[in-house]
Amino acid sequence: MKNIILIGMPAVGKSTVGVVVAKRIGYEFIDTDLLIQKQEKRLLKEIIAEEGNERFLEIENQVNRDLEAEHAVISPGGSVVYCEEAMRHFKEIGTVIYLHATYEDIYKRITNAKNRGVVLKEGQTLKDLYDERVQLFEKYADYTVSEEGLDLEETIDEVLELVEGFM
Repeated sequence: MKNIILIGMPAVGKSTVGVVVAKRIGYEFIDTDLLIQKQEKRLLKEIIAEEGNERFLEIENQVNRDLEAEHAVISPGGSVVYCEEAMRHFKEIGTVIYLHATYEDIYKRITNAKNRGVVLKEGQTLKDLYDERVQLFEKYADYTVSEEGLDLEETIDEVLELVEGFM
């Protein structure tokens, strides 16, 4: 089995679900936001504030595009779907699973988008961002797991069931 790449909105649970799934199937877990912070020696929100959205996306594309991994559950940031090279690379090295949550659930989970290092354009609302990204998540996903009505453990079980189907 190649890698498993979890995509979705910020606060959907990519890292939380990813850590548990990796642990249960014996894979490594990689959070590419942490790789970006390590490479740049700054927090995501600092990179965005100091360099701007476009430069941040260039860095995000480079880190994700150049990632070499085998037997890993990979959790990239939600904005990776703007990075065509990175997404093409992910499709080549693994199976992309979109963790889908409703806008209402995302809104409840995100208290401060800028503090999370979320890439928001000037004047863009969280709803605008959600609507824009959902189309991209759907475009790149090999599979979708809807979190609607599920708690964390049920979401993890859904992902595991899906993964076990193609391992």
